[in-house]
Amino acid sequence: MDIRDFTVTGEKNLKLERFPTSLKIDSARRPEYERTLADNKARIEALQDRLYAEARESVIIILQAMDAAGKDSMIRHVLGGINPTGIDVRSFKQPTSVDRAHGFLWRSFGALPPRGKIAVFNRSYYEECLVVRVHGLWRSYQLPRRCTDMSERRYFEERFEDIRAFERYLWRTGNRVVKVFLNVSADKQRERFLERIDDDAKNWKFSESDLAERMEWDQYQRAYEDMIAGTATERAPWHVIPADQKWVARALVSEVLLGVLEDIDPHYPELPRRARERLADCRRALTDGPAADVDR
Repeated sequence: MDIRDFTVTGEKNLKLERFPTSLKIDSARRPEYERTLADNKARIEALQDRLYAEARESVIIILQAMDAAGKDSMIRHVLGGINPTGIDVRSFKQPTSVDRAHGFLWRSFGALPPRGKIAVFNRSYYEECLVVRVHGLWRSYQLPRRCTDMSERRYFEERFEDIRAFERYLWRTGNRVVKVFLNVSADKQRERFLERIDDDAKNWKFSESDLAERMEWDQYQRAYEDMIAGTATERAPWHVIPADQKWVARALVSEVLLGVLEDIDPHYPELPRRARERLADCRRALTDGPAADVDR
């Protein structure tokens, strides 16, 4: 698997149709992909421990997708083994009235991780360029006319500019931004929706609003194309991952994250000489000194 085949670093007039929604891997090879995922997870977990200890950089994983593309299960299968102290997962639901009284990036600042941690944004500030665009919500924003009295294209070009600047700021302040679009097909989405309706254990995952959003499929695809093309950069590329086969998608996303952590190459902090000497004193106290047999 060469993840570069699914990576976008900047491309005008991007078309999602050139990115597959499935690699059509024979199901007999599923154990091979699951072994790759398991191996990558073990390495990710080891590197995350060093990342947390070093506390020099942080990682922000952004997951965007159409409904039923597998965002929740992606988090569970790829990141489920990470020490909970080193990871935060944030789902960006519909903005509250307080959120709407601020700029669209405002609530993202409060979700940024401290150095050493991984943050997962299940949806993100990119919703401003998706649902807001498809449903024309920006036209009803309580903003000065100078902020909205323009064409739709111009409005979202300015949003893309804001996001590129924000992600440049994140890079400059010690954050790596890992952006993943799970590229699911309309047929596969329909299949998963039907499964949610037919399986009592999955009924809670389905909402009638999902059907309304599905009816806007073509508009969402165009919005995603513009968004990915307008915000992909060398330092914050987009990864357009085929999502029809979840076990393939999980292996690919684990490759992306592992590559970023290996590039960071975190190390456990080296203690100064005086601190190492104190550790030696503590060890002697535990082996031969008063702290050795406190229960006797």
